[in-house]
Amino acid sequence: MTDPTTSPLFTPITLGDVTLANRVVMAPMTRNRAGAGNVPTAMMVEYYLQRATGGLLITEGAQVVPEGQGYPGTPGIHSDTQVAGWRAVTDAVHAAGGRMALQLWHVGRISHPTLQPGARRRWRRRPSGPRAGLHRHRNAALRHPARARDRRDPRRHRGLRGGARHAMAAGFDLVEIHAANGYLVAQFLRSGTNHRTDQYGGSLENRLRFLVEVVSAVAGAVGAGRVGVRLSPTSGFNDMSDADPVATFTAAAAALRPLGLAYLHVIRPIGESWRTPAAGPGSPRRSRRPSAARSQANGGYGAESAAVVLGRGEADLVSFGTTFLANPDLPERLRSGAPLNAPDPASFYGGDARGYIDYPALAAV
Repeated sequence: MTDPTTSPLFTPITLGDVTLANRVVMAPMTRNRAGAGNVPTAMMVEYYLQRATGGLLITEGAQVVPEGQGYPGTPGIHSDTQVAGWRAVTDAVHAAGGRMALQLWHVGRISHPTLQPGARRRWRRRPSGPRAGLHRHRNAALRHPARARDRRDPRRHRGLRGGARHAMAAGFDLVEIHAANGYLVAQFLRSGTNHRTDQYGGSLENRLRFLVEVVSAVAGAVGAGRVGVRLSPTSGFNDMSDADPVATFTAAAAALRPLGLAYLHVIRPIGESWRTPAAGPGSPRRSRRPSAARSQANGGYGAESAAVVLGRGEADLVSFGTTFLANPDLPERLRSGAPLNAPDPASFYGGDARGYIDYPALAAV
């Protein structure tokens, strides 16, 4: 068993232009607690501040344009009031010694018209191909067959680039482009959703084009050393599929490598090689490093398994989702071997302080 006090999880690391105190990252998690106008609230300030001992806090996805919203209560990063709300969050976390990345989000075909009444016409299209299945909103009133995004102009660089600039104005150290879990960028990347016949579809090279253009645009706006990208090679969430995910994501990593990004964040459950997506838990195959950028692993890790993946050089950092949600002082718990709070799934998406800012720290137990 690995000694947690000597684990590589607790050594500093540099991501592009930013140095982190440790390698324990808080993964982006939708919490649906934004206020009116999709503005971050005082409760959100407290939520992130409680977790500031993580090496890097990656926020929940923030929609970069109004029509990029797909769920109720998600924060935006496209208005001055939203920027000011996020500035309160980053100021608090920085004062506590933490570092933050904002996840830039556009949901594409998963968008919902009731959440952006002024953008109905722009909302109605998808990259191409079949509609998504029934939109799985917790709120039953918002369930619908997700519709399509514009086939004529797939380039959404301005919104994503603008969101990145707003993130810098809000005081974030980094931005993370959400290219995972069946949202806009992933919809262009995967063969199951991209049935276009123009320069953005068909061949793998064409399907990569939107990803590379978006990432290049964001890197050009804020500097490549402040940009990360999140990918989900094996996820079927939001009715996603790909004829050859190994080829697709190997090519995606290779296409991103020359851009000099801060990191690549790969959702890869324990034991599953991202190079061999069919491999399940317990597979003996070791993952190969997907990029010259720093690599973050995500997918059910604990102190022991995180130390192993770092020790083998399969990743440089490990991000924790619901474990960090339920344990605001997660780095200290992992370091000391202390027991962990159990997360409450009923309070994950929306609600009040319960299940959000009331999980006890070790000092309160």
